[in-house]
Amino acid sequence: MTEIRFYHLTTRSIDSALPEICARALSAGHRVLVCAGDEAEVERLTNILWTSSPLSFLPHGSKKDGRPEQQPIWMTAGNDNPNAANVMIVTSGATPDSFDGFTLFCDLFDGRDETMLASARQRWKAYKDGAHSLTYWQQTEKGWEQKA
Repeated sequence: MTEIRFYHLTTRSIDSALPEICARALSAGHRVLVCAGDEAEVERLTNILWTSSPLSFLPHGSKKDGRPEQQPIWMTAGNDNPNAANVMIVTSGATPDSFDGFTLFCDLFDGRDETMLASARQRWKAYKDGAHSLTYWQQTEKGWEQKA
């Protein structure tokens, strides 16, 4: 069964949280699929991963780059999984067609945006009603804190 984690961003943006979560997944030996809302967001987040830290490199690519099988992190606006990722991260409230093949699904949402917060609550309820294993993580001044 896929573990579903909700990441409630309260102090930082998706732009600063995504590189951290991707880096943790890579260091644990995972391949990552990042699903954005549209191609413009894919391009923006791709640039964020290039520039997030001058001291580290997060190897990634998108349809624009090609060769998904060589990309540990694949950026997409769809539900395709051409890099055979086992961790999926969504940044725009997208819901996957299926969790098949994924051991971990991460739903990042900006808690400072009431629309995104309301949408995240609806997704939480739907996943809970679907008998999925859920955890809820909230940003604090000290870092991530598991709340549920």
